[in-house]
Amino acid sequence: MTATATATPVLSLRGISKRFGEVQALTDAQIDVMPGEVVALVGDNGAGKSTLVKVISGVGPANNGTIEWEGQRVSIDGPKDAQKLGIATVYQDLALADNLDVVANLFLGQEEHGAGGVLDDIDMERQARELLETLSVKIPSVRTQVASLSGGQRQSVAIARSLLGEPKIVILDEPTAALGVAQTAEVLSLIKRLKERGYGVIVISHNLADIFEVADRIVVLRLGRNAGEFDAHSDSSEDVVAAITGASDSAALERERARIGKSGGEKEVQP
Repeated sequence: MTATATATPVLSLRGISKRFGEVQALTDAQIDVMPGEVVALVGDNGAGKSTLVKVISGVGPANNGTIEWEGQRVSIDGPKDAQKLGIATVYQDLALADNLDVVANLFLGQEEHGAGGVLDDIDMERQARELLETLSVKIPSVRTQVASLSGGQRQSVAIARSLLGEPKIVILDEPTAALGVAQTAEVLSLIKRLKERGYGVIVISHNLADIFEVADRIVVLRLGRNAGEFDAHSDSSEDVVAAITGASDSAALERERARIGKSGGEKEVQP
């Protein structure tokens, strides 16, 4: 399934505002995510990326704004609301238990039981193998302790775990942070496979090279507001950086000043 297969976004946010005391973290923020589309959410530190993710995941509900799920208006007042809709979030810390094996981590908190309430280890192992094989995740064994896995393998396990609830939107917070070249390539390939399987993916990252490799659209936040939206297949990284830093605003201002000067106008343009 591709992003163009439907005109209705899986997830649509409009006019999202969030305040923490006297601090306005988000103002009229918006984002759309189509099925089978990777949307990158970028911005400098303090731009509001994490706050917007918390709004979507239900960790920090918005003060104002509307959220639509498959064209229907919904409320996300907590993490359970997001999970019921079909939103899964993989945070940067991954929340994996190093002393447990891959199977135990995949089903942590949602273990399956057989007759008499006994853990159904055999079925959980089977599902774990099938899921990881479907995603082409390569690990020594599903019974390997997570502590012995590489950074890329750990990230892949965390992403795979998020898919057990059959979500439609997967949010990845800095999925390639602190990874080496080979491990980063592994995770980026997995993101591409999520897209191929029809998931809508939101990726938060500071690494524009990674963003341009996997994203379809890039949404820029600056000072809690939308600062631009770019096509990752046709727009340049320079345009994105300009929106992140605010340089695009300055450039637009200079162009307007030059235009007024040429026309002989006396109107002053305020920055």
